[in-house]
Amino acid sequence: MNEKYEPGKIESKWQQRWDADGLFRTDDAAGGEPYYILEMFPYPSGKLHMGHVRNYSIGDVAARYQRMNGKNVLHPMGWDSFGLPAENAAIKNGIRPDIWTRENIAEMRVQLKQLGIAYDWDREVATCLPDYYKWTQWIFVKFFEKGLAYKKKNPVNWCPSCETVLANEQVVDGKCERCGTEVGKKNLDQWYLAITEYAQRLLDDLDRLTGWPNSVKTMQANWIGRSAGAEVDFDIVGSGDKLRIFTTRPDTLYGVTYMVMAPEHPFVKPLTDGTEYEDGVKKFLDKLQYMNDIDRTSLALEKDGFFIGRYAINPLNGKEIPIYIANYVLMDYGTGAIMAVPAHDTRDFDFAVKYGLDIIPVVDPGRDDIDLSDLKEAFVAEGTMINSAQFDGLDSAAAKIKITEYVEAQGFGASSVTFRLRDWLISRQRYWGVPIPMLYCETCGWVAEREENLPVLLPADVQFTGKGESPLTTSKSFAEGGVCPICGKPARRETDTMDTFLDSSWYFLRYTDPHNNNNIFDFEKAKQWMPVDKYIGGVEHAILHLLYARFFTKFLFDIGVSPVGEPFTNLLTQGMVLKDGKKMSKSIGNVVSPEEIIGRFGADTARLFILFASPPEKELEWSDAGVEGGFRFLGRVWRLAQGVLEAEAAEGVDSPVKPANDDGELAYAQNAAIKKVGSDIGERDNLNTAISAIMEFANAIGKAKEAGTASQAQLREAVEKLTLILSPFAPHICEEIWEACGHTGSVLKESWPVYDEAALKRDTEEIALQINGKVKGKITAPTGLTAQELAEAAAQTDEAKALMAGQNVVKVIGVPGRLVNIVVK
Repeated sequence: MNEKYEPGKIESKWQQRWDADGLFRTDDAAGGEPYYILEMFPYPSGKLHMGHVRNYSIGDVAARYQRMNGKNVLHPMGWDSFGLPAENAAIKNGIRPDIWTRENIAEMRVQLKQLGIAYDWDREVATCLPDYYKWTQWIFVKFFEKGLAYKKKNPVNWCPSCETVLANEQVVDGKCERCGTEVGKKNLDQWYLAITEYAQRLLDDLDRLTGWPNSVKTMQANWIGRSAGAEVDFDIVGSGDKLRIFTTRPDTLYGVTYMVMAPEHPFVKPLTDGTEYEDGVKKFLDKLQYMNDIDRTSLALEKDGFFIGRYAINPLNGKEIPIYIANYVLMDYGTGAIMAVPAHDTRDFDFAVKYGLDIIPVVDPGRDDIDLSDLKEAFVAEGTMINSAQFDGLDSAAAKIKITEYVEAQGFGASSVTFRLRDWLISRQRYWGVPIPMLYCETCGWVAEREENLPVLLPADVQFTGKGESPLTTSKSFAEGGVCPICGKPARRETDTMDTFLDSSWYFLRYTDPHNNNNIFDFEKAKQWMPVDKYIGGVEHAILHLLYARFFTKFLFDIGVSPVGEPFTNLLTQGMVLKDGKKMSKSIGNVVSPEEIIGRFGADTARLFILFASPPEKELEWSDAGVEGGFRFLGRVWRLAQGVLEAEAAEGVDSPVKPANDDGELAYAQNAAIKKVGSDIGERDNLNTAISAIMEFANAIGKAKEAGTASQAQLREAVEKLTLILSPFAPHICEEIWEACGHTGSVLKESWPVYDEAALKRDTEEIALQINGKVKGKITAPTGLTAQELAEAAAQTDEAKALMAGQNVVKVIGVPGRLVNIVVK
């Protein structure tokens, strides 16, 4: 071993050796229980950030630990490589998106190897390559064949800056998640995937995901948003149409005093065309054009409406009630129309007060502080029915059932279930994405490309203007070069591309068989590895990527392609890396470069700090001092190993200078560390406390060495055990120490050490000594004492006698294994 710890030399040496030996390559036929660990793959922006370092280091610790425990580990990496940044780079810098993307992938691959992450690079995938997106297109065709992919015209979220459609999930606080521009509305023909057909299964199967954080499951459940209630038809006066609404409160039907339609509702135009209300409706629609759905449904929004001059009939009491359009009702939710019960709904109440509409209470809360004849705000809770004909006197819960039954019996409604979840809008007006494999034939309509013609390749002869329609429209060879698969006539290709979330909704399956040219993947290979045992990524993906991945997996399972219906058994959502209390951002100027840290301190230090500074699921505050502390610790481990090996070389393992018996404290520290580190990695993901245990073990080795209480053989064994349990966190330095110990194979090929339970049993233990609950010192007591025995033994110690001297002792309380509390007056 060199005298000085020099990570730059050590790390490059071992990275080259691992690569040459193919150490991280996974063999499907190898023995051992399959274990599939996966971190969410990155977008190839060109540079890793500290969030990446944290994510991938967490996964690498688990992968190395499981491999040392005899598992056949699959730990792949790839690239979520379609997306708008590459297209923007093409517009700004005049470089083709594919070239920009490939260069970034090459750079980031080098950075990941510099971190020492144990990836099987033979399984690398990139979603922008034809051998991958061929199968994304194949999945889309299968959706289309099953009636789950369809095209319709609808108002969509439109970013005027990016000039593309955004899914609801991509609108954050009313703004585009990428560029921050205010999002508006635009009517476009778009492709959708019918994820709502899977809404109930997606909701029900959350109960199967026992290895997922409850917070993530709750977020998904809320996003799916199941509501049970009733659909009811209201006749429109002077029209043969019925206005259908969905309500979760059928008990309040007698309190309906007006109706509201979404301004985009298809009934609005025919009901107002040629009337005195036509111009008012048009002006109202114009005003809403650049309001997004989030703002329109906000409770803080000022309710704005317009009476369209029409009335509906409440089917329960026959009353005529006015019909409005309003900004707080959306076409995409429910039926696009609502019954308004201002006495029992906050938004309806605000609207009714503003426009002078009736407020009729039908639920009595039975509270003295609420005057039903002069409501100051809506009463939304349940109570006893009033003003509801034969249903008066019932409690609300019973009335919901009875009124729904009545509505069904009378034939103007039925019980129903609806979901907040909307079908997935997947069309994007971009170039750098998967071409949608559809053609429009004047004779046959929209038809899917034949499977044998996949992939439909992205054309190179396009113009990037950043404005207008998809750049694919500028390629005549692409847009007009199609042939109808059914009748053989000329057909025009779809020029939109797919939302990039489709690419990442199935990549974990492709890793199981990434080079298969004939099938999306081999069923038996997927069966061997799926579901993923541990999936690691940010909680920000809870209602986007994770929900879509579950949807895709269930669909592929239904058509007999996937062997599993859920993709991920266990989910670990790591927290963000902060600096100065804020998320690292170039605009703020608080970004720390992984390359800089690796250059100064080495990859092992970067990994160790980012795993030690905080529990994986919590946010991590960056600390330069913490990084330096990690570097000093590794230097101490280096010198410790060096000192033990040099002493061994000078004196020999069996030197009579050393004591003949083992140091019991060191044996305890060694076995305690092995037990805790294994448990923290394998069972609890408590990587920070695992590192703490390793540091305590290293201190115990140093203490025994300095005191001369351990034999040379015991010190040598302790150093080797320390190297093994530290290796998942800091693999490079551990490989070097392991080699210096005389071993020829990689430390990764070694078995995880087994602890000796007998060595963890001690004759005595340290007990905290308290006075009135405040710690005053420590005493040593025999292990295994009862509470009374511990209290009696403690009272006889010199430490306790000194504390009790001159005091009025009320009692002495013993808590076995922990403390003794002396209660005094």
